[in-house]
Parts: sequence; structure tokens; C-alpha cells
Amino acid sequence: MQNRDCILVVDDSPESLRFLVDTLEAEGMTVLIARSGEATLELLGEVQPDLILMDAVMPGISGIETTQAIKSDPAAAHIPVIFITGLGDPDHVVAALGTGGVDYVRKPVVIEELLARIRVHLANARTTYRSRLALGLAGRSLVAIDPDGAPVWCTPQAETLLMQIDPDWTPERAALPDALATAVRQLIADPTQPSAASRVTARGIEIELALVEGDRPGEVLVRVTELSEDGKIETLQKQGGLTRREAEVLLWVSYGKTNKTISEILGISPRTVNKHLEQVFRKLGVETRAAATAIAVRHMTD
Repeated sequence: MQNRDCILVVDDSPESLRFLVDTLEAEGMTVLIARSGEATLELLGEVQPDLILMDAVMPGISGIETTQAIKSDPAAAHIPVIFITGLGDPDHVVAALGTGGVDYVRKPVVIEELLARIRVHLANARTTYRSRLALGLAGRSLVAIDPDGAPVWCTPQAETLLMQIDPDWTPERAALPDALATAVRQLIADPTQPSAASRVTARGIEIELALVEGDRPGEVLVRVTELSEDGKIETLQKQGGLTRREAEVLLWVSYGKTNKTISEILGISPRTVNKHLEQVFRKLGVETRAAATAIAVRHMTD
């Protein structure tokens, strides 16, 4: 089951609040309310909605001033704010949008227009968030899980791995493959243990599941890693810019093997192992086996 969109409605008018709450709840959204700018900022210290509908003109702290405060807070700055205003002065609209608001709707509110704008900005906010996350976590095999244990989205690497585990699985399914579902639910049951990890075997593939720190409320990030040697070699190739043979040498170096032992494992001479290792050092920008090992371990656990 997917999370319901959570909308915070900020308005000092009980009639406006009642109208907006009824409208949004009829569309299956969860609605929070605040009747002042002060109440809004206090509420945002406890919860984070997906979007805010902000009355531009209120007693005390105005909607514009409240939005300025929201956008100056790194923890809340990503939340899209749509202004609702009864003022037709273009300068007022420009001032509202200048605070960081993404859009505005004039009173009296046209329901169809309001809902269309909300859906557009919810979608844009999710796209922006995922793009930002992808930049920070490029190349990782991650699945975002909602509080019910269902996948919200996953990276292409995780998608490929999940389909290997269950050929019938598709990204559109609101459930993880059965082989992983129970382990993931157990893993996220205690959110106070962010370093927790577990291993399962599915269709002969050994998988490590580990929690990864995320910053979107209502989502838990789980890293899904194939533990086979081939998977590790491919990771070292991609992350280090290595040839397959260089990645194989680095993998065994990270296991603490000597050049002689590596030569026996790979069926090549110790001299050839040393030449590959020289290239590994050059590409990774290191000078010692210990430094190369540290980088290899980091790549394989990221």
C-alpha cells in the first residue's frame, strides 16, 4: 500500500479550512491544519508534509514571512509551498513567489485547478528528491521502503537484482519478492539500529540487506547487495575504472592474499599479478596495498 499524500493547510479562516480539508480528504489525502504562521513552524518541528497550502495574508506572521522561515530551514526547505491569495496585485504575487513558493491559487478557489496544481507539484517534488538522491548515491543498489514494508521506488541496480531473485517481479508491484520481504520487515522493525544488516539466499543468490541513512520522512532506504564474487568484481570494475583482471587482483588483495597466492588462484604469474597491481594503484591514486584495500572495501560496502 502506498503512502497517502500529506498536505498541510495553513489558513486563519475556519470556513476556508473546512472547505480545503473536505476537498483534499475526498481525494484520499491526509490533511494537517494550522491557523497561523507560528503554529505552522511549530508543527513542522514535529512532522513534514509533502506539500503546504499557504494563505498569503494572515494576522501575526504572514504567509509570506512563514514561507521565508520554512525555506531558511534545511530540514523543511524542500517542501513545496502553494500560496492561496485573495489579492490580485501582481507585486504581491511576485513577492509571494520570491520567498520560494512554487505556485499560487486565487480565491475563490476552483477545486479542479487546485487539485491539478497540487498533483503537479507533488510529482515535481518527488522527481527533484529522487534526482538529488541519485546524484548522491549513484551506482548503488537501493530500495526505498514505506512503513508497510512495500517498495516505493528503487534504483536500476536494485531493480535488476530483484528481477534476478524473482523473474515475475516488476517495479510496479506493491511488494518485494517473497524471498526478501520478511527479512526486510525484520530489518526495519527497529529504526534505532541504522547499521543493522542481514543476509538471505534466494534462487541461489546470496543477498546482503542493510539500512542506509535517508532524509525523506516515511521512507527507509535498504541497500540490496549480491555477495557473489562476480558481483564484487563488477562493482570494483565500475567504481574504480578497472579492467576485469585488475578488479579480480584487487578483490583478492582486499582478502589479504599474497601475489603468489593470487597468481595460483587466477592462473597467471606473480609478475603479471604485480603489473596488474601497479595499474590498480595508478588508477586508484594510491601507493600501498593497505590503501587499495581500504578503497576496495568501501566500494563493495557502499
